[in-house]
Amino acid sequence: MVIETMPVADIRVPNELSRLRDLSYNLWWCWTPRARRFFSTINANLWATYRNPVQLLINIEPHQWERLINNGGAFMSDYRRVIRDFDRYMSQEITPFQEKFPDYNGGPVAYFSTEFGLHESLGIYCGGLGVLSGDHAKAASDFGLPFVGIGILYRKGYFRQSIDPDGRQHHIFQDFDFYRLPLRPLQSSSGHNLIVSVDLPGRTVRCQVWELKVGRVNLYLLDTDIPDNDVADRPITSQLYVRGREMRLCQELVLGLGGAQVVKELGLQPAVWHMNEGHSAFLAIQRMRDLLQDGRTWDEAMKTIKGDTVFTTHTPVPAGNEVFDVPLVEKYLAPFAETMNVDKQRLIQLGMSYPDGGGQPFNLTALAIRMSRKVNGVSKLHGEVSSHMWHHLFEGKSAKDHPVGYVTNGVHVATWLGHDMRTLIEEEMGMDWTDHLADSAYWAKVRELPSEDLWAAHNHQKERMVRLVRSRLVQQYARHGRSPDEMREVGRLLDPNVLTIGFARRFATYKRAGLIFRDYDRLRAICTQAERPVQFIFSGKAHPADGPGQELVRDIVNLAFHSDLRGKIIFLEDYEIRVARHLVQGVDIWLNTPRRPREASGTSGMKAAMNGAPNLSISDGWWPEAYNGKNGWLISDGQEFDNEDMQDHEDAVSFYEIMEQQVVPAYYSERQDGVPVKWVDIMKESMATIIPAFSAARMIEDYARNYYMPIAR
Repeated sequence: MVIETMPVADIRVPNELSRLRDLSYNLWWCWTPRARRFFSTINANLWATYRNPVQLLINIEPHQWERLINNGGAFMSDYRRVIRDFDRYMSQEITPFQEKFPDYNGGPVAYFSTEFGLHESLGIYCGGLGVLSGDHAKAASDFGLPFVGIGILYRKGYFRQSIDPDGRQHHIFQDFDFYRLPLRPLQSSSGHNLIVSVDLPGRTVRCQVWELKVGRVNLYLLDTDIPDNDVADRPITSQLYVRGREMRLCQELVLGLGGAQVVKELGLQPAVWHMNEGHSAFLAIQRMRDLLQDGRTWDEAMKTIKGDTVFTTHTPVPAGNEVFDVPLVEKYLAPFAETMNVDKQRLIQLGMSYPDGGGQPFNLTALAIRMSRKVNGVSKLHGEVSSHMWHHLFEGKSAKDHPVGYVTNGVHVATWLGHDMRTLIEEEMGMDWTDHLADSAYWAKVRELPSEDLWAAHNHQKERMVRLVRSRLVQQYARHGRSPDEMREVGRLLDPNVLTIGFARRFATYKRAGLIFRDYDRLRAICTQAERPVQFIFSGKAHPADGPGQELVRDIVNLAFHSDLRGKIIFLEDYEIRVARHLVQGVDIWLNTPRRPREASGTSGMKAAMNGAPNLSISDGWWPEAYNGKNGWLISDGQEFDNEDMQDHEDAVSFYEIMEQQVVPAYYSERQDGVPVKWVDIMKESMATIIPAFSAARMIEDYARNYYMPIAR
């Protein structure tokens, strides 16, 4: 089948600028500063409003192009340079993947994820899992790995968070106009939109397929909100992580069953099928049906699927593993089992954590593990914890055999490195730094950067963060009906000269956003020292169904606005990628306080460390692999208590002691010409050790070398 993409937006540009369409419909621009600057020169106000080139170009009047083209040649010169860079990237003759695996000529990796966090203009992500998926796709593109992504195109995405004057979180769902986003519907050779069908009880749900280009990688996203479907089925792909359990099950059936059919319709022959978290596990059931209908036996089909499937689990928290009541799953799988000519219980047993055990739910993690050849966690500690949780599903294996391996997460450095830090690195270390992302010897040169220049770059990024936070707070105050004097007061919040600590992530209770308030008086003493003050920025959302998480949001908001720590504690509403980018680039320290060992990995701290912000963290997730005694601080010693109150007490006391005895003195003392010498040394150590070890470039190569290629060959 010949597959093409349809032009959908009403974008009219002169012939001289015709390549703008290609550029705007490829998210390469979102990690390429020169491309973003070029779009800004077209219309700075519109770019600042949308940060989306498709929406920008739709709104440019024809007469504006003449002015830009005739501005003395600078605009056209910039255009040609950006297009040249884009073409050079897209047509690179020998990619890093080809250099490392020159004999590979197999099919692509088909990577399934329920969310992709690529840019703030595409709200089809919730948090860490989605941003990790987005960085995985970007890194696969940079590496030149044969790779396609499969996901869902959510009409309303994840909710926007609004905080009312009492600190309550409200959930706002907006409708996305897909025709104003940098994605396009796929079109078949017949001239119609590409549609795949998913059989659900008593009806067939049809899914339109959209294409999203991420550099050299294509993502294919499923959309049920089309006229072909019954009005009750169109909202299946409406909201990410919808609360209703049956609707959630329908979403995951669409992702797994429908996604596997997209791969088939496109004529792809994946060498590896990669399930990123259990949400996509039903793809194995669709593959099973296809193989049985092709004449394979059950055992032959199982062997085939297990032979080329990888599963990555992302949570050591039992509640984070998706489960459904068995009667509900039977309702949906029973008709499917009939088309496979197998007993429905045979399918149900695939999702049982303990075979033949009564009263247990259908577990997508168990299904994914059973159908995979290789299973991995996302940090060394998480691999060990997952081996203990799931070793009983690996025949003849104990937890000591480490049946669950690990690939520690990494982040896409070009996306998350701030402008000033990037400029400094390019000036001092060379423009080719992206070619050395996993080279620890190369990044050791960060220790030789001029301290005054590094400190200046950090402060410029910090000032930019402060401007964003103040702007957001003024909008929030205005919505609450605050007085003009109160809104003017925002301009005095967040002194850029004060030690600033960031805590931003999903407000699940195990992440313990409230840990530092356990001894309020001691925290107040730390924050309010006249000569050495400290300020904190909090941001994050709690899931609409997470009551305790929402109460935690409310508690911290009230401390920020109604306690005597007002001005020392800031809560920034509506955490999303743009806010995250400013925070990790601007804070002085990144704080992480999960209840060990419940943080699978964490990636926000990696992004901050790459920008020179050391981590102050519990020994959980990725941090035990990163901490070397000189690149940040370790809260507690990794000891785990059965009593959660005792654990919280010990960790809080350790936090206060480190702040009082190490962090605050290091930041404020030993200044030479305004530069905190000891602190900048810690910043350099953080960057030099974290960038090569925790970049997505290292991560994607680990997957290729240890998971993808052994299976593909």
